Amino acid sequence: MAARSIASLTISFGMVAIPVKLYSATETSKTISFNMLHKGCGSRLKQQYVCLKEEVVVPRDDIVKGYEFAKDQYVTFSPDELKALEETGSHSAEISEFVPIETVDPVYFDKAYYLAPDKGGAKPYALLAQALRASGRCALGRWASHGKQHVVMIRPVEDGLVMQQLLYGTDVRSIKDLDIPRTEVKDAELKLAEQLIDQQAVDRFDPDAYTDEVRVRIEAAVQKKVEGQEITLTEEREGGGQVIDLMEALRASLEKKAPAAPAPQAEARKPPKRARSAAEPSVRKTAKK
Repeated sequence: MAARSIASLTISFGMVAIPVKLYSATETSKTISFNMLHKGCGSRLKQQYVCLKEEVVVPRDDIVKGYEFAKDQYVTFSPDELKALEETGSHSAEISEFVPIETVDPVYFDKAYYLAPDKGGAKPYALLAQALRASGRCALGRWASHGKQHVVMIRPVEDGLVMQQLLYGTDVRSIKDLDIPRTEVKDAELKLAEQLIDQQAVDRFDPDAYTDEVRVRIEAAVQKKVEGQEITLTEEREGGGQVIDLMEALRASLEKKAPAAPAPQAEARKPPKRARSAAEPSVRKTAKK
């Protein structure tokens, strides 16, 4: 099934404008979701809002949005006021700077979009992609969509460009907020850990090597239910015991991951001759005449 673009956009840097088409890089439609049903008759349920003070159901026409600025104290906004606060959607993303791609921590990555050249954009599109690859940099800019303003990173991939929506600095917690104690690592421990890493190292990430086992399990259970079959509960897996000795754990990991040596082939031997007892008669073969 051919991909369908969700929007048109113009990427600009300097005096260069690149018309592109926007495609969602992920598929949320494949997410498994369940509906809320009435246990008695199996019908769908609808959501209602209840006033906590009066304990009555409030119709949507009587609902307003408010911001809690203090405990149980709100300021309300009308739909027109909220609409005025939204960012006007733009059909362009203006590049403001170029930075080394490795300086953008993936913790800031949000939603990703594929970019493809639109009519008349093939040449500048290819130029930007090749220039980014050659420089080892990515482009940073701003883009407004759905009432919000986003910081975006345009980075080259094997066959084109990806526009990565980024989180703001205020959206990401600092790891310095965690209480991580400084711990000494012995050289022998480090050496074994490095050997274990080398033993399991691969040249590149292959997403097809990983399967969402939970989703597969849910899909199989749903299919069984549709076919009228009963679902049997599997026993919980026993967790491994706590390992106290770090060195022993590293050595055990290396031995477990090490490829098994092929067993040596045993030489073909004739079965040993059975000793003849004195009671057994001696049998001699005679040639036929």
